[in-house]
Amino acid sequence: MMKMEGGVFTFGAGGYGQLGHNSTSHEINPRKVFELMGSIVTQVACGRQHTSAFVPSSGRIYSFGLGGNGQLGTGSTSNRKSPFTVKGNWFSYNGQCPQDIDSEDYFCVKRIFSGGDQSFSHYSSPQTCGPADDFRCPDPSKQIWTVNEALIQKWLSYPSGRFPVEIANEIDGTFSSSGCLNGSFLAISNDDHYRTGTKFSGVDMNAARLLFHKLIQPDHPQISQQVAASLEKNLIPKLTSSLPDVEALRFYLTLPECPLMSDSNNFTTIAIPFGTALVNLEKAPLKVLENWWSVLEPPLFLKIVELFKEVVVHLLKLYKIGIPPSERRIFNSFLHTALKVLEILHRVNEKTGQLIQYDKFYIHEVQELIDIRNDYINWVQQQAYGVDVSHGLTELADIPVTICTYPFVFDAQAKTTLLQTDAVLQMQMAIDQAHRQNVSSLFLPVIESVNPCLILVVRRENIVGDAMEVLRKTKNIDYKKPLKVIFVGEDAVDAGGVRKEFFLLIMRELLDPKYGMFQYYEDSRLIWFSDKTFEDSDLFHLIGVICGLAIYNFTIVDLHFPLALYKKLLKRKPSLDDLKELMPEVGRSMQQLLDYPEDDIEETFCLNFTITVENFGATEVKELIVNGADTAVNKQNRQEFVDAYVDYIFNKSVASLFDAFHAGFHKVCGGKVLLLFQPNELQAMVIGNTNYDWKELEKNTEYKGEYWAEHPTIKIFWEVFHELPLEKKKQFLLFLTGSDRIPILGMKSLKLVIQSTGGGESYLPVSHTCFNLLDLPKYTEKETLRCKLIQAIDHNEGFSLI
Repeated sequence: MMKMEGGVFTFGAGGYGQLGHNSTSHEINPRKVFELMGSIVTQVACGRQHTSAFVPSSGRIYSFGLGGNGQLGTGSTSNRKSPFTVKGNWFSYNGQCPQDIDSEDYFCVKRIFSGGDQSFSHYSSPQTCGPADDFRCPDPSKQIWTVNEALIQKWLSYPSGRFPVEIANEIDGTFSSSGCLNGSFLAISNDDHYRTGTKFSGVDMNAARLLFHKLIQPDHPQISQQVAASLEKNLIPKLTSSLPDVEALRFYLTLPECPLMSDSNNFTTIAIPFGTALVNLEKAPLKVLENWWSVLEPPLFLKIVELFKEVVVHLLKLYKIGIPPSERRIFNSFLHTALKVLEILHRVNEKTGQLIQYDKFYIHEVQELIDIRNDYINWVQQQAYGVDVSHGLTELADIPVTICTYPFVFDAQAKTTLLQTDAVLQMQMAIDQAHRQNVSSLFLPVIESVNPCLILVVRRENIVGDAMEVLRKTKNIDYKKPLKVIFVGEDAVDAGGVRKEFFLLIMRELLDPKYGMFQYYEDSRLIWFSDKTFEDSDLFHLIGVICGLAIYNFTIVDLHFPLALYKKLLKRKPSLDDLKELMPEVGRSMQQLLDYPEDDIEETFCLNFTITVENFGATEVKELIVNGADTAVNKQNRQEFVDAYVDYIFNKSVASLFDAFHAGFHKVCGGKVLLLFQPNELQAMVIGNTNYDWKELEKNTEYKGEYWAEHPTIKIFWEVFHELPLEKKKQFLLFLTGSDRIPILGMKSLKLVIQSTGGGESYLPVSHTCFNLLDLPKYTEKETLRCKLIQAIDHNEGFSLI
């Protein structure tokens, strides 16, 4: 509402006549209330659905809007679409009481109020009445305090230890009132208005940060203590889930900038109660707050995320030390609160297309502070019993916290542990089922006994055909069993090393160009499904099964697919960035098309919605959309063209082939845990990574027999190893572990063992890939060791018992 000397302008919702326009229409722009034009209006009070105005020249009150409860004071319960005089013997103030009227029958208005369905008037008799309040002239003594530069400077001007009571009261009054804080740090826009609404907070976050940090200083502990006490005891406990308007939400945006929130001493007294109030907000105000968060500068948004991550870590450390049973319920509530706030922030981050990187939500300390395996088992049990964690915080206090409920806090290492835990549980279930069936077969001959493991017996010279034959007959339940591989004619027992080599050899064979299943891109050295293959989809299904078995059995495989494959496995769409990775030149051309600033795109690029592909020496034109050949690419539709091009390469052209691969992969390795991974994390899980740290490898190596770190043979071994070129070092990893890549968790998770052997210097080093174990003869000469080591790693294929 806009107040003016000559009357009143109103605008907004007018469904009950509260705008006084003699109608019930809504008004976007200010419109005059004609019955009040020409009169000086000094007070306007707005209720929920009615309005009152005071005219001092006549001393009268006018009201309009909804009157069903008598709130208009017109003597009836009817509604009024235009201003009407409130009944009563009102007297205008002129400083003296006329002699010819009985002053006891007349009243001078001091101030008017409008409530939800009520109206109030504060009055005095004509003899004692002073001038009525004039809303046009603000009285500083009656204004709320706001946190500003002048006020803070005033507070800081008093030295520590000599703090006047009136200053303490000022600080307490300011920080005990959400109105004071909501009125602080306002950002004035070009039209000198704060423009607070559902999409815009009207808050100057930089001013909030600077002023809070200026106020909270180590040199003025009394100020910090008073602010903390006011927030803890007066302000935060009074916060409600329902707010009168969007302006009351500003507090939720600015308070995290206060350094007191990040002080671990205040986590349980300020930060967690603040988080509780935030989580308990009703749907509508919470949606507004989410909108405000979504347009914050990334560092400001990150600060709120970091605050509640620190709260979670603080609580988990307390849990690790030990929580008394009597305090377990309140601990559950605190931890659920902090994680629920992070869950809301994570939801906002995902909706905005990642305001901050997804890994900024990772809490790396989780794996050190809780038993992830036990947490996962408890989570599975909660799901099995139908425990609902979407309740309010009061109900959640009775539910033990499982971090798996909030999986976005898990980093790659924690997710890997979860996936391994899930695989071990499923393996154990499959083994138990096999044992039960075998026990039953002893008493019921009609029941066939089964092996508790998935056994693959293959010949090296026909590894693909033999594997296909076994896997084609394998039941789905059997894929969940531990995998054991036997190479025909070789007497090694598979404790892991034989399995590693099987994956290496079969993937090398399946990806061989002779099958024509995949197209190799020279520029990127990557492969993608070939839409020109003659191979049956069963082979693509087999590759999916092999990849799934590799993850399920904790073995990395050598696959040169782009990140797009792992996006698709996780139900995410490939993008132009994926095209740039697979086909760099084509990707750059598409980017140039999108970035071209001129309007003459049709003439410059001469493109339509088609793609030209080679098909056995001939070129073929494929339409990307219906009538694509007749649709030119222009400035308006170029993004659509790029999206269609990417979709054709990664989806449409290879749909049936990828579907077979996807079905095979998820037959072994599907489930909720897999979906927790980011595409690049899943990629690292499948193929390992190349973040080699050879010094870390040396540091983590253990020694057996006569060897120790300072043994002469060990010292020359590491001298020789560090002098090898990169390719030879990778060959050594392949020789010793069965793969030239390292696990997703890095070198720190790759533990080698070197033991002494009784053979002389004429013997070669021998590897036991099942155990990452190296038998190293006691060489005394550096060159002898170099020669024997290279000879061993150059001839590393095949297994035999040593």
